[in-house]
Amino acid sequence: MLTRRNLLKAGAVAVPAATLAARPALAAPLPVVETTGTTPSQLAGFDNVMKAYVKEREISCAQLAVMKSGKIVLARGYRYSTGAQAIPSVTPTSLFRVASLSKNITSAAVMRLVQDGKLSLSAKVTTLLGLTPADTRMNQVTVLRLMQHLGGWDRDTSKQDQLWLDHTISAALDVPLPISHADIVRYATGRPLDFAPGSKMVYSNYGYLLLGRIIEKVSGMSYESYVKSKLLKPLGITRMRIGRSLREEAASGEVLYQSQYTSRTVMDESGTVVPYPYGGFNMPNQDANGGWLASAVDLVRWTLAFDRPGLVLSAASIAKLLAKPETGVTSSGSWYGGGWWVRQVTGHLNTWHNGSMPGTFSYLARLQNGWSYAAIFNRREETGTPDFDVIDDQMNAVKVSSWPATDLTSKYF
Repeated sequence: MLTRRNLLKAGAVAVPAATLAARPALAAPLPVVETTGTTPSQLAGFDNVMKAYVKEREISCAQLAVMKSGKIVLARGYRYSTGAQAIPSVTPTSLFRVASLSKNITSAAVMRLVQDGKLSLSAKVTTLLGLTPADTRMNQVTVLRLMQHLGGWDRDTSKQDQLWLDHTISAALDVPLPISHADIVRYATGRPLDFAPGSKMVYSNYGYLLLGRIIEKVSGMSYESYVKSKLLKPLGITRMRIGRSLREEAASGEVLYQSQYTSRTVMDESGTVVPYPYGGFNMPNQDANGGWLASAVDLVRWTLAFDRPGLVLSAASIAKLLAKPETGVTSSGSWYGGGWWVRQVTGHLNTWHNGSMPGTFSYLARLQNGWSYAAIFNRREETGTPDFDVIDDQMNAVKVSSWPATDLTSKYF
């Protein structure tokens, strides 16, 4: 392909003025994937996967980080631009919303409270939070059942995900927008469960909202402050924070989010139609379920909380967090531990999770042979776009004959 870079490499050639005048105007430059950061030659396969992935899906902002045996060996930012919109450069430390990758952070915070003797996994949620539920079966919901999605809420049955019902809750409770955590809990507590707690596993964002409130009640700190001080600080992670809803509230270095969809704002009563990622949902309300901002290097650094017992959690705490649930082991032998999907592979518990909300798709995995990776994108799969859920298969298929000895950790922490 004849690109501007190839022309420059070939050297400038003098062209007569008359010839230049006769030529038609040059076409707009072809879209390219621009990169920042470092990819050792041994890991070029991962870099190539990301370049092809973002180009095929026209994802304007992305990141990848790879860790091997506790060392960050690849850190990349990707920008794909068609020229139709000005997209700032993406660096390895740019911040992205990571959606449900927040869940393993929340579960780790719960386990830290358990480890410190301040909370029991068998404690009843209604007792901890002082709730009087309309459905008495909620008295069977324990902290552990919330962590493992066994609490009794099924958004497919009820057609309701409590984290995405702002207008419904506002109208039902006659409270103004934006609604609060307390409003969401009050609304949900007044409705019946969809199944008996502990009888099956169904993914529940609301269960993790409740875990966030338990962390606050037991610790006496805000959810964000507790996580930062007890979990992130010991690992030297300082960039991560809870995101905000509106574009003008973005953190320094945070990327732009993109979606083809719009929504009525949930941030006030105006009824204004907004880009879905900017006011179509309330980010602070998503905190323990899906509210964190992070970079890919932050996320792979975070996996050390599970790979290095003693830094944040003890070996016993990690084992409890990843243990098989009372029900819900799949036919493939995987199960949902605290904030992670888990599978036994060659003597190692592989763990992984994705995250998805309008303007965000993310993936984090800890795999056998001591390597982890995080990939983050500023849009998710929508109508008419190629499948996004192939990133793990593509990354896992990369063959590495030898891992680089270079450690990039000190560059970013």
